[in-house]
Amino acid sequence: MRADYTVLHHLHVACVAVSGAGFALRGFWMLRRSPLLGARWVRIAPHVVDTALLASAVALALLIAQYPFVHAWLTAKVVALAAYIVAGSVALRRGPTRTVRTIALVAALAAYAYIIAVALTRSPLPWST
Repeated sequence: MRADYTVLHHLHVACVAVSGAGFALRGFWMLRRSPLLGARWVRIAPHVVDTALLASAVALALLIAQYPFVHAWLTAKVVALAAYIVAGSVALRRGPTRTVRTIALVAALAAYAYIIAVALTRSPLPWST
């Protein structure tokens, strides 16, 4: 089981890094009004990475037998993930103005940082541990 966990954990962490870096880059492109934001591969790649990220997260939860809505730290991650998705959607696509998009970008990046902090501490209040 340890080898399975290690492989899944490394895949998950790699996907977290790639997903976060990709989101930050797309946020930068949004701020710069770059035409790259509309490129086909830029619209598709995040879905591929995020699917691998979600699949590895579910597999890890099953493997370590810790589940959202049972374990507080995983519940916090799922709630923060929902906030990240909503804020990210506003930042990159749905925000009516550049100001709204910028605020949403900052909120999404804060949610991303919180998710990582929760994962590292396994606490829903990572700043208090």
